[in-house]
Amino acid sequence: MQRRHLLALALTATLPVAGFAQPAWPTQPVKIVVPAPAGSSLDIVVRLMSDKLKERWGQPVVVENRVGAGGLLGTDAAAKAAPDGHTMVLSFNGPISFAPFMYAKLPYDPAKDLVPVVMTTSQPNVLAVHAGVPATNVKEFVAWAKAKPGGLNYSSLGKGSSSHLTMELFLADAGLSGTHVPYNGSPPSAMAVAQGEVDATMMVAPAMLPHVQAGRVKLLAVTSAQRPESLKSLPTMAESGYPNVEALAWNGLFVPAGTPAAVVARINTDVNAVLRDPDVRAKLDAAGLTPVGGSAADFAAAVAADTQRWGPIIRRIGLKLD
Repeated sequence: MQRRHLLALALTATLPVAGFAQPAWPTQPVKIVVPAPAGSSLDIVVRLMSDKLKERWGQPVVVENRVGAGGLLGTDAAAKAAPDGHTMVLSFNGPISFAPFMYAKLPYDPAKDLVPVVMTTSQPNVLAVHAGVPATNVKEFVAWAKAKPGGLNYSSLGKGSSSHLTMELFLADAGLSGTHVPYNGSPPSAMAVAQGEVDATMMVAPAMLPHVQAGRVKLLAVTSAQRPESLKSLPTMAESGYPNVEALAWNGLFVPAGTPAAVVARINTDVNAVLRDPDVRAKLDAAGLTPVGGSAADFAAAVAADTQRWGPIIRRIGLKLD
Protein backbone atom coordinates (compact mmCIF):
# COMPACT_ATOMS: atom_id res chain seq x y z
CA MET A 1 0.00 0.00 0.00
CA GLN A 2 2.90 2.38 0.80
CA ARG A 3 4.38 1.72 -2.66
CA ARG A 4 1.03 2.49 -4.28
CA HIS A 5 0.73 5.72 -2.30
CA LEU A 6 4.19 6.87 -3.33
CA LEU A 7 3.54 6.02 -6.99
CA ALA A 8 0.28 7.93 -6.93
CA LEU A 9 1.96 10.94 -5.31
CA ALA A 10 4.81 10.88 -7.83
CA LEU A 11 2.43 10.83 -10.79
CA THR A 12 0.09 13.40 -9.26
CA ALA A 13 3.05 15.73 -8.74
CA THR A 14 3.58 15.82 -12.50
CA LEU A 15 -0.06 16.72 -13.18
CA PRO A 16 -1.08 20.31 -13.84
CA VAL A 17 -3.06 22.35 -11.35
CA ALA A 18 -6.62 23.49 -12.16
CA GLY A 19 -6.71 21.45 -15.37
CA PHE A 20 -4.58 23.78 -17.51
CA ALA A 21 -2.98 20.86 -19.36
CA GLN A 22 -3.40 17.16 -19.95
CA PRO A 23 -2.03 14.70 -17.35
CA ALA A 24 1.58 13.58 -17.86
CA TRP A 25 0.30 10.20 -18.95
CA PRO A 26 0.98 7.81 -20.55
CA THR A 27 4.75 7.71 -20.33
CA GLN A 28 5.10 4.06 -21.43
CA PRO A 29 3.11 1.36 -23.25
CA VAL A 30 -0.38 0.80 -21.86
CA LYS A 31 -1.45 -2.77 -21.13
CA ILE A 32 -5.10 -3.79 -21.23
CA VAL A 33 -5.70 -7.17 -19.61
CA VAL A 34 -8.53 -9.18 -21.16
CA PRO A 35 -9.66 -11.98 -18.81
CA ALA A 36 -11.10 -13.95 -21.74
CA PRO A 37 -9.67 -15.70 -24.81
CA ALA A 38 -9.03 -14.34 -28.29
CA GLY A 39 -12.25 -14.13 -30.28
CA SER A 40 -14.43 -13.52 -27.22
CA SER A 41 -16.69 -10.47 -27.01
CA LEU A 42 -14.27 -8.83 -24.54
CA ASP A 43 -11.38 -9.40 -26.91
CA ILE A 44 -13.37 -7.94 -29.82
CA VAL A 45 -14.12 -4.78 -27.82
CA VAL A 46 -10.50 -4.16 -26.81
CA ARG A 47 -9.01 -4.84 -30.23
CA LEU A 48 -11.52 -2.55 -31.93
CA MET A 49 -10.52 0.26 -29.56
CA SER A 50 -6.78 -0.36 -29.24
CA ASP A 51 -5.59 1.27 -32.50
CA LYS A 52 -7.69 4.38 -31.87
CA LEU A 53 -6.40 4.62 -28.30
CA LYS A 54 -2.83 4.20 -29.53
CA GLU A 55 -3.30 7.26 -31.74
CA ARG A 56 -4.66 9.30 -28.83
CA TRP A 57 -2.11 8.16 -26.27
CA GLY A 58 0.99 8.16 -28.41
CA GLN A 59 2.05 4.85 -26.88
CA PRO A 60 1.61 1.21 -27.88
CA VAL A 61 -1.51 -0.46 -26.46
CA VAL A 62 -0.70 -4.05 -25.51
CA VAL A 63 -3.60 -6.50 -25.24
CA GLU A 64 -2.91 -9.36 -22.84
CA ASN A 65 -5.38 -12.26 -22.79
CA ARG A 66 -5.13 -13.76 -19.32
CA VAL A 67 -7.72 -16.54 -19.13
CA GLY A 68 -8.85 -18.56 -16.14
CA ALA A 69 -11.16 -18.91 -13.14
CA GLY A 70 -14.10 -17.22 -14.85
CA GLY A 71 -12.21 -13.96 -15.33
CA LEU A 72 -10.80 -13.81 -11.79
CA LEU A 73 -7.15 -14.35 -12.82
CA GLY A 74 -6.97 -11.45 -15.24
CA THR A 75 -8.98 -9.14 -12.98
CA ASP A 76 -6.74 -9.98 -10.01
CA ALA A 77 -3.58 -9.32 -12.04
CA ALA A 78 -4.78 -5.83 -12.88
CA ALA A 79 -5.93 -5.14 -9.33
CA LYS A 80 -2.39 -5.83 -8.12
CA ALA A 81 -0.65 -3.73 -10.81
CA ALA A 82 1.03 -0.38 -10.13
CA PRO A 83 -1.64 2.34 -9.80
CA ASP A 84 -0.22 4.57 -12.51
CA GLY A 85 -2.76 4.00 -15.27
CA HIS A 86 -0.44 1.92 -17.44
CA THR A 87 -2.25 -1.35 -16.62
CA MET A 88 -6.00 -1.75 -16.75
CA VAL A 89 -8.49 -4.57 -17.21
CA LEU A 90 -11.61 -4.95 -19.31
CA SER A 91 -13.61 -6.87 -16.72
CA PHE A 92 -17.28 -7.82 -16.52
CA ASN A 93 -20.15 -8.79 -14.23
CA GLY A 94 -18.74 -12.11 -13.05
CA PRO A 95 -15.46 -11.08 -11.40
CA ILE A 96 -16.86 -7.73 -10.20
CA SER A 97 -20.52 -7.99 -9.15
CA PHE A 98 -21.13 -11.73 -8.74
CA ALA A 99 -17.89 -13.18 -7.37
CA PRO A 100 -18.09 -11.62 -3.87
CA PHE A 101 -21.31 -13.55 -3.23
CA MET A 102 -20.17 -16.88 -4.71
CA TYR A 103 -16.61 -17.33 -3.47
CA ALA A 104 -15.72 -17.75 0.19
CA LYS A 105 -12.46 -15.92 -0.49
CA LEU A 106 -11.33 -13.75 -3.39
CA PRO A 107 -7.74 -12.69 -4.08
CA TYR A 108 -8.96 -9.10 -4.51
CA ASP A 109 -11.82 -6.91 -3.29
CA PRO A 110 -13.64 -5.42 -6.29
CA ALA A 111 -14.95 -2.49 -4.24
CA LYS A 112 -11.59 -1.60 -2.67
CA ASP A 113 -8.89 -2.72 -5.12
CA LEU A 114 -10.35 -1.51 -8.43
CA VAL A 115 -11.71 1.79 -9.74
CA PRO A 116 -14.41 1.79 -12.45
CA VAL A 117 -13.36 3.99 -15.39
CA VAL A 118 -15.93 3.53 -18.15
CA MET A 119 -18.50 0.97 -19.29
CA THR A 120 -17.62 -0.07 -22.83
CA THR A 121 -20.50 -2.27 -23.98
CA SER A 122 -23.60 -3.90 -22.55
CA GLN A 123 -25.78 -6.50 -24.19
CA PRO A 124 -28.26 -9.22 -23.22
CA ASN A 125 -27.55 -12.89 -23.09
CA VAL A 126 -29.42 -15.10 -25.52
CA LEU A 127 -30.84 -18.54 -24.81
CA ALA A 128 -29.25 -20.68 -27.52
CA VAL A 129 -29.82 -24.37 -28.17
CA HIS A 130 -28.32 -27.01 -30.44
CA ALA A 131 -30.15 -27.29 -33.76
CA GLY A 132 -31.19 -30.84 -32.91
CA VAL A 133 -33.18 -29.77 -29.85
CA PRO A 134 -36.87 -30.06 -30.88
CA ALA A 135 -37.92 -26.62 -29.62
CA THR A 136 -38.63 -23.34 -31.39
CA ASN A 137 -39.47 -21.28 -28.30
CA VAL A 138 -38.79 -21.19 -24.56
CA LYS A 139 -42.00 -22.97 -23.59
CA GLU A 140 -41.20 -25.92 -25.87
CA PHE A 141 -37.61 -25.98 -24.63
CA VAL A 142 -38.71 -26.19 -20.98
CA ALA A 143 -41.13 -29.02 -21.78
CA TRP A 144 -38.42 -30.89 -23.70
CA ALA A 145 -35.83 -30.38 -20.95
CA LYS A 146 -38.18 -31.68 -18.25
CA ALA A 147 -38.78 -34.86 -20.26
CA LYS A 148 -35.16 -35.39 -21.37
CA PRO A 149 -33.64 -38.62 -20.02
CA GLY A 150 -30.54 -37.84 -18.00
CA GLY A 151 -31.44 -34.17 -17.77
CA LEU A 152 -30.24 -31.01 -19.46
CA ASN A 153 -26.60 -29.99 -19.82
CA TYR A 154 -25.42 -26.50 -20.67
CA SER A 155 -22.21 -24.62 -21.34
CA SER A 156 -21.10 -21.26 -19.99
CA LEU A 157 -18.21 -18.83 -20.33
CA GLY A 158 -16.89 -20.00 -16.97
CA LYS A 159 -17.95 -20.48 -13.37
CA GLY A 160 -19.50 -17.36 -11.94
CA SER A 161 -19.92 -15.60 -15.30
CA SER A 162 -23.09 -13.82 -16.38
CA SER A 163 -23.59 -16.75 -18.76
CA HIS A 164 -23.50 -19.23 -15.86
CA LEU A 165 -25.58 -17.17 -13.44
CA THR A 166 -28.30 -16.23 -15.93
CA MET A 167 -28.82 -19.86 -16.87
CA GLU A 168 -28.99 -20.89 -13.20
CA LEU A 169 -31.61 -18.17 -12.62
CA PHE A 170 -33.62 -19.47 -15.57
CA LEU A 171 -33.38 -23.10 -14.42
CA ALA A 172 -34.54 -22.13 -10.93
CA ASP A 173 -37.52 -20.16 -12.26
CA ALA A 174 -38.47 -22.90 -14.72
CA GLY A 175 -38.15 -25.72 -12.18
CA LEU A 176 -35.39 -27.39 -14.18
CA SER A 177 -32.12 -28.98 -13.17
CA GLY A 178 -29.05 -29.00 -15.38
CA THR A 179 -25.43 -30.06 -15.54
CA HIS A 180 -23.09 -27.09 -15.89
CA VAL A 181 -20.14 -27.47 -18.29
CA PRO A 182 -17.91 -24.37 -17.94
CA TYR A 183 -15.50 -23.24 -20.66
CA ASN A 184 -12.89 -20.50 -20.77
CA GLY A 185 -14.72 -17.87 -22.82
CA SER A 186 -17.43 -17.60 -25.42
CA PRO A 187 -15.81 -19.23 -28.50
CA PRO A 188 -15.41 -22.71 -26.97
CA SER A 189 -18.73 -22.43 -25.13
CA ALA A 190 -20.52 -21.59 -28.38
CA MET A 191 -18.72 -24.38 -30.21
CA ALA A 192 -19.88 -26.89 -27.59
CA VAL A 193 -23.51 -26.04 -28.40
CA ALA A 194 -22.90 -26.06 -32.16
CA GLN A 195 -21.31 -29.51 -32.00
CA GLY A 196 -24.01 -30.94 -29.75
CA GLU A 197 -21.65 -31.55 -26.83
CA VAL A 198 -24.18 -29.65 -24.69
CA ASP A 199 -27.84 -28.87 -25.22
CA ALA A 200 -27.90 -25.14 -24.55
CA THR A 201 -26.22 -22.01 -23.24
CA MET A 202 -26.91 -18.45 -22.16
CA MET A 203 -24.38 -16.01 -23.58
CA VAL A 204 -24.03 -12.83 -25.63
CA ALA A 205 -24.77 -13.22 -29.31
CA PRO A 206 -21.48 -12.45 -31.18
CA ALA A 207 -19.82 -15.85 -30.82
CA MET A 208 -23.12 -17.60 -31.54
CA LEU A 209 -24.07 -15.84 -34.76
CA PRO A 210 -21.75 -17.78 -37.13
CA HIS A 211 -23.19 -21.06 -35.82
CA VAL A 212 -26.74 -19.74 -36.22
CA GLN A 213 -25.99 -18.77 -39.80
CA ALA A 214 -24.55 -22.24 -40.40
CA GLY A 215 -27.76 -23.85 -39.14
CA ARG A 216 -26.14 -25.53 -36.14
CA VAL A 217 -27.65 -23.37 -33.37
CA LYS A 218 -31.08 -21.85 -32.71
CA LEU A 219 -31.70 -18.70 -30.66
CA LEU A 220 -34.88 -18.74 -28.58
CA ALA A 221 -34.98 -15.55 -26.49
CA VAL A 222 -33.04 -12.58 -25.12
CA THR A 223 -32.61 -11.61 -21.47
CA SER A 224 -33.07 -7.84 -21.88
CA ALA A 225 -36.22 -5.96 -20.87
CA GLN A 226 -36.83 -4.98 -24.50
CA ARG A 227 -35.84 -6.58 -27.78
CA PRO A 228 -32.53 -5.08 -28.94
CA GLU A 229 -32.38 -3.64 -32.45
CA SER A 230 -29.86 -6.27 -33.57
CA LEU A 231 -32.10 -9.14 -32.36
CA LYS A 232 -35.58 -7.78 -33.03
CA SER A 233 -36.94 -11.15 -34.13
CA LEU A 234 -36.25 -12.75 -30.73
CA PRO A 235 -38.77 -12.50 -27.89
CA THR A 236 -37.59 -11.48 -24.45
CA MET A 237 -37.56 -13.98 -21.59
CA ALA A 238 -40.38 -11.91 -20.05
CA GLU A 239 -42.45 -12.30 -23.22
CA SER A 240 -41.68 -16.02 -23.01
CA GLY A 241 -43.12 -16.34 -19.50
CA TYR A 242 -40.03 -15.69 -17.35
CA PRO A 243 -40.02 -12.01 -16.31
CA ASN A 244 -37.46 -12.57 -13.54
CA VAL A 245 -34.84 -13.76 -16.04
CA GLU A 246 -33.54 -10.34 -16.99
CA ALA A 247 -29.80 -9.81 -17.29
CA LEU A 248 -27.29 -7.71 -19.18
CA ALA A 249 -23.71 -8.79 -19.71
CA TRP A 250 -21.69 -5.58 -19.39
CA ASN A 251 -17.98 -4.98 -19.59
CA GLY A 252 -15.83 -2.00 -18.78
CA LEU A 253 -12.38 -0.72 -17.94
CA PHE A 254 -11.05 -0.75 -14.38
CA VAL A 255 -7.72 0.51 -13.00
CA PRO A 256 -6.02 -0.33 -9.70
CA ALA A 257 -7.14 1.65 -6.66
CA GLY A 258 -4.84 4.61 -6.07
CA THR A 259 -4.62 5.59 -9.74
CA PRO A 260 -4.70 9.42 -9.85
CA ALA A 261 -8.13 10.89 -10.57
CA ALA A 262 -6.74 12.96 -13.45
CA VAL A 263 -5.52 9.81 -15.18
CA VAL A 264 -8.88 8.09 -14.65
CA ALA A 265 -10.57 11.15 -16.18
CA ARG A 266 -8.18 11.13 -19.16
CA ILE A 267 -8.80 7.45 -19.89
CA ASN A 268 -12.55 7.96 -19.56
CA THR A 269 -12.52 10.92 -21.95
CA ASP A 270 -10.47 9.11 -24.58
CA VAL A 271 -12.44 5.86 -24.43
CA ASN A 272 -15.71 7.79 -24.74
CA ALA A 273 -14.33 9.50 -27.83
CA VAL A 274 -13.36 6.14 -29.34
CA LEU A 275 -16.78 4.65 -28.56
CA ARG A 276 -18.36 7.56 -30.46
CA ASP A 277 -16.17 6.95 -33.51
CA PRO A 278 -18.50 5.92 -36.39
CA ASP A 279 -16.16 3.16 -37.58
CA VAL A 280 -15.85 1.64 -34.10
CA ARG A 281 -19.60 1.88 -33.50
CA ALA A 282 -20.37 0.22 -36.84
CA LYS A 283 -18.03 -2.68 -36.09
CA LEU A 284 -19.39 -3.12 -32.57
CA ASP A 285 -22.96 -3.08 -33.91
CA ALA A 286 -22.03 -5.66 -36.56
CA ALA A 287 -20.68 -7.89 -33.80
CA GLY A 288 -23.89 -7.56 -31.80
CA LEU A 289 -22.25 -5.37 -29.15
CA THR A 290 -23.87 -2.16 -27.90
CA PRO A 291 -21.45 0.68 -27.03
CA VAL A 292 -22.27 2.52 -23.80
CA GLY A 293 -19.66 5.02 -22.55
CA GLY A 294 -20.53 7.66 -19.97
CA SER A 295 -18.74 9.01 -16.92
CA ALA A 296 -16.75 7.06 -14.35
CA ALA A 297 -19.46 7.93 -11.82
CA ASP A 298 -22.11 6.47 -14.16
CA PHE A 299 -20.15 3.24 -14.39
CA ALA A 300 -19.56 3.05 -10.63
CA ALA A 301 -23.30 3.49 -10.02
CA ALA A 302 -24.16 0.77 -12.55
CA VAL A 303 -21.69 -1.65 -10.92
CA ALA A 304 -23.13 -0.92 -7.48
CA ALA A 305 -26.71 -1.43 -8.71
CA ASP A 306 -25.79 -4.71 -10.43
CA THR A 307 -24.07 -5.95 -7.27
CA GLN A 308 -27.07 -5.06 -5.10
CA ARG A 309 -29.48 -6.74 -7.49
CA TRP A 310 -27.62 -10.02 -7.95
CA GLY A 311 -26.49 -10.58 -4.36
CA PRO A 312 -29.95 -11.69 -3.14
CA ILE A 313 -30.51 -13.73 -6.31
CA ILE A 314 -27.25 -15.62 -5.82
CA ARG A 315 -28.14 -16.32 -2.20
CA ARG A 316 -31.62 -17.52 -3.21
CA ILE A 317 -30.22 -19.85 -5.86
CA GLY A 318 -27.59 -21.05 -3.38
CA LEU A 319 -24.73 -20.85 -5.89
CA LYS A 320 -21.36 -21.31 -4.17
CA LEU A 321 -18.00 -21.84 -5.87
CA ASP A 322 -14.58 -22.89 -4.60
